[in-house]
Amino acid sequence: MTEPLLSIRGLRKSFGTTEVLKSIDLNVERGEVVSVIGPSGSGKTTLLRCVNFLESYEGGSIKIDGVEVGFAEGRRRRGERSLARMRAETGMVFQSFNLFPHLTAADNVMLGLRKVRGKSRDEARAIAEKWLDRVGLSQKADALPAELSGGQQQRVGIARAVAMEPKILLLDEITSALDPELVGEVLEVVRGLAAEGMTMLMVTHEIAFARDAADRIVFMFDGTVAAEGPPTELLAQVDDHPRLAAFLARFRASHF
Repeated sequence: MTEPLLSIRGLRKSFGTTEVLKSIDLNVERGEVVSVIGPSGSGKTTLLRCVNFLESYEGGSIKIDGVEVGFAEGRRRRGERSLARMRAETGMVFQSFNLFPHLTAADNVMLGLRKVRGKSRDEARAIAEKWLDRVGLSQKADALPAELSGGQQQRVGIARAVAMEPKILLLDEITSALDPELVGEVLEVVRGLAAEGMTMLMVTHEIAFARDAADRIVFMFDGTVAAEGPPTELLAQVDDHPRLAAFLARFRASHF
């Protein structure tokens, strides 16, 4: 039996006296798309940030391709150079875009390629142009973020993450900061990546999208994995999970 690409065991994370993640166990297989849903404060974003080691964690294990994230032997924190290389294996797209405002779209994509992957400027530019074209922004390569719509900025963020050829793509509520009319263009890019076999772990409040695009839905509640399963099965058996039923009741029936 092959080892999962992402293996999380007994993950615990606290902020002060507040325990945010309570012994989380979760696997993501190669090529699998897993959607994480749940109410605000359930620990979804913290989970992603621990996987990318933007947040340290007090207990448990996170392994990507069998390698512990963030810590070396003896639970010694990795150095910044080692962490940068590991983070490049877990490309992350944020809800607030996080583009460098003084850099063009192409330069935003090129930065990690040059600093972390050691690509030449010409090679990095060619990769950036390829991915900007892939997300429908070939004409915007030399535009600054302020000259782009929110949806276009988020597509640059996706291009920046996938250009690094990460083993897994982490998506954190990537449509929550967008106007409703811009959501579709971003989700269409994600659908395309899923169809091409990109491994993804995505936090989303787009329930219909989670149902249609994911191989599995994970429902988090109060720092735990309260339910999980294939979308059609999980959403069809919602009465077996009262907390999930209460969460989904906030959305119109047409969303499912």
